[in-house]
Amino acid sequence: MDDSTESKSTDDAELVYNPARYWDYILGGYYNFQMDRQVGDRVLQAVPDVRLGALANRSFLRRVVRLLAHEGITQFVDLGSGLPTVGPVHETAQAINPGCHTVYVDNDPVAVTHSQSILAQNPGTCVIEEDIRNIQEIFDDPCLRKLVDIRQPVGVLLVSVLHFIKDDSQADEILRQVRSRMASGSYLVISHYSLEGASDITIQRLSHISSSTHDPTKPRSSVEIARFFDGFELLEPGVVRIPLWRPEGPDELLVEEPERCLGFAGVGRKE
Repeated sequence: MDDSTESKSTDDAELVYNPARYWDYILGGYYNFQMDRQVGDRVLQAVPDVRLGALANRSFLRRVVRLLAHEGITQFVDLGSGLPTVGPVHETAQAINPGCHTVYVDNDPVAVTHSQSILAQNPGTCVIEEDIRNIQEIFDDPCLRKLVDIRQPVGVLLVSVLHFIKDDSQADEILRQVRSRMASGSYLVISHYSLEGASDITIQRLSHISSSTHDPTKPRSSVEIARFFDGFELLEPGVVRIPLWRPEGPDELLVEEPERCLGFAGVGRKE
């Protein structure tokens, strides 16, 4: 990706990066700018396990999409989807049922434009440029309405995105609005960054980096993350370390050392 459109200035007091492009870099992608890579390198230097944790998070996403597709869910809304990467939601779901529909939502124009280009020939997908704080606008968007019948069960994915919503009341409101738009039998999928159980040096290093960025994240505890599922029936095994959410075998990333993954995940069903 051409860096010419990205500012070259580097003020250590405020590192301006893009979360979607940063995440792409952490996952080993190519659609990122110099500042995204700079923040990513600082994080990886401080805590090398972050890349393994990111890959484990993608593995969780694929496992849960396969599960929901097998449970008969044929429509998915991926909120804060970021840039397309290996094993995206629509490919995973359509491998189970070619009739599955997926709506991707992100507020980054680069991610949206790139996704639209890649998905142009797939009629079972669409991409919306919108902030996840605007749930009403997302669910009323003609693109979503064309592919998703909100009167029927839907899988709503909030994978590694809610930690960018630092205000708890705002995060709660997002979940309230999402819940109100979901039909009975729908599923809510959340993974979330957490420093619970992390060493003091890891907390210190990541907190310092986060405080130096223009868009710091907010880690939450497993109890705080579980609260996002109020109004849903949690599927077993509940809210657990990301690698421990129904691993498919001993070769799953970090399944033997789940504490190395700085995050928790869960899936809830709306009755």
